[in-house]
Amino acid sequence: MFKKISQEMTGFLKECPTAFHAVERIGKELESNGYERLKENEQWELKTGGKYYVTRNDSSIIAFGIGSELMDYSFNIAASHSDFPTFKVKENAEIEVKKKYLQLNTEGYGGMLCATWFDRPLSVAGRVIVKEGDHFTTKLINIDRDLVMIPSMAIHMNRAVNDGYAYNKQIDMLPLFGGEGSKKGDFKKLIAEAAGVSEEAVYGSDIYLYNREEASVWGAQEEFISCQHLDDLQCAYASLKGFLQGHQEKSVNVYACFDNEEVGSGTKQGAGSTFLYDILRRINMGLGKSEEDYYRAVAGSFMLSADNAHAVHPNHPEKTDVENCVYMNEGIVVKSHAGQKYTSDAVSIALFRDICEKAEVPVQFFANRSDEAGGSTLGNISSAKVSLKAVDIGLPQLAMHSAYETAGVKDTCYMIKAMKQFFSTHFYESNGSIFSA
Repeated sequence: MFKKISQEMTGFLKECPTAFHAVERIGKELESNGYERLKENEQWELKTGGKYYVTRNDSSIIAFGIGSELMDYSFNIAASHSDFPTFKVKENAEIEVKKKYLQLNTEGYGGMLCATWFDRPLSVAGRVIVKEGDHFTTKLINIDRDLVMIPSMAIHMNRAVNDGYAYNKQIDMLPLFGGEGSKKGDFKKLIAEAAGVSEEAVYGSDIYLYNREEASVWGAQEEFISCQHLDDLQCAYASLKGFLQGHQEKSVNVYACFDNEEVGSGTKQGAGSTFLYDILRRINMGLGKSEEDYYRAVAGSFMLSADNAHAVHPNHPEKTDVENCVYMNEGIVVKSHAGQKYTSDAVSIALFRDICEKAEVPVQFFANRSDEAGGSTLGNISSAKVSLKAVDIGLPQLAMHSAYETAGVKDTCYMIKAMKQFFSTHFYESNGSIFSA
């Protein structure tokens, strides 16, 4: 079962070479399960028992299922992110080298491990904005073949490379696109052909590199799985499956997948935007509830911020805390930080532990070494916009931000089971106590 679910997850990831494709794929899954698409610029007609979703910028998505017994309701929210470190193709995309080579002009998106991008089969995908008459439409494109590669420099030309090397993204990381027979303009022509339009019809584009290597299940007992984009599409996938399987009549279940976490979330579609706040407010209004009802609902709500965590590295166990460290295939990770880079506190940890006990899912605890700076994630950013109880969780993995990451085959299943239990639970407060039923 574990291996099957992991393979289904990597099949999902293969269809998501960019955040735009991830949101499109999630939307299709929602629609196949009866969810109706709404648009932010249109009037909403909501009803109890209804199932809906909305996107922003084609790269973030929020879905919600409304219970039918909403006297004193709350929101059950699971948040993940759709983006991942990669390289974005610049508008003027082609660089000619000695009239023999054609490179793509790229810049880094997020904090990637540069060395992992060399000598791998890569291609490009993203969205193009096409002018059709007097209006513009969006088309997603994916050049579904090995198209470019970033070649390493031979050790004979850089003898000190194994002693440590600072990669320059404008010099070392440019992908090779064509040889002597290629010319400037070929890339734009290729993108237009992929969109099925003329070059003149393309007015804008967001195009990114992605790794084309196939996923691999490996290890002495086939206990590991490696592929691209595990951070954070593994959590996005597992949260979606749990969301679709769970149900709670006294709550509004919310699935959120935000773009731009890897660059700080400070965009109109990021966790630091008004997206979640806007949707929760519109749900409340659409149900005919008062502003007072909204604040009461938020006060009783609970959010799981799901973003992957660092497993102990076999070559460098000293890089993690001596006790609060985690391993692949040993359960969901609860992340804590005294400086509040993670939102977990005693209340939210207790509630989540109870969820996992009911789901029969193991739990692990992660904290950074006290002398090392750690990263942050969605929870503290989004809860600054919508103040509610929240816990930061994730799945353990190795090589985070590599072009090819590694996780445990059991852990996706653990997250699905926990998310199903979460979305089947009603959280409420009474006489100073918190209940989950």
